[in-house]
Amino acid sequence: MPGANCFGSVRGLFGGAASRLVVPGSRVLPIRDDLAEQGILLALAATAHHAIAAGPGSYPDLVVGHGVLGRLIARLTVALSGGSPTVWERNPARAGGARDYVVIDPEVDQRQDYRAIYDVSGDARLLDRLIARLTKGGEIVLAGFYDEPLAFAFPPAFMREVRIRVAAEWAESDLVAVKEMVESGVLSFDGLITHRQDADQAEAAYQIAFSDPACLKMVLDWRGSA
Repeated sequence: MPGANCFGSVRGLFGGAASRLVVPGSRVLPIRDDLAEQGILLALAATAHHAIAAGPGSYPDLVVGHGVLGRLIARLTVALSGGSPTVWERNPARAGGARDYVVIDPEVDQRQDYRAIYDVSGDARLLDRLIARLTKGGEIVLAGFYDEPLAFAFPPAFMREVRIRVAAEWAESDLVAVKEMVESGVLSFDGLITHRQDADQAEAAYQIAFSDPACLKMVLDWRGSA
């Protein structure tokens, strides 16, 4: 079931649980039992799908950031287009786990003719650097979350006739699409959930989730607490 804002002071942004929920049937998406805990990744996969599907048809040939969203965008690109995007990642702890695409440190990448760059790093200072890597008429898709204003030097963007697009929230069609891809085996969530903790260890779990670069996705197990 997708997230909601009906729980008052309880913040549902980073996950939560209840022993019972009463919702309209249209808000519920049944999943197969064997998907199990990986079902929590469907909404994030839908976000990745929306970033790609909402555009003019240019699949990313560069993805910036190899967290869970970056991995999902890269996996979806492989599944949907048969292409093999390059992924930038500076942190060696997050460089592993590629599936039919290449992960490299941006410092060793000399390419300057990317057609579509999808940024999921959330780094508001990267725009000038990304613009310098585009071919003429190329596109930058802002698919991360930025807590600082974004700015860029105009002349290089002007010379390249750069397009900048913001990827918003997923739509129901995105959720249905990724569910079908996962159930058919076209898209895999394997390796994306790296850590698990019992709910009574939530404080320690959140510390790990937000400070350990090796933690891609943390799951709180509520079965003994709900």
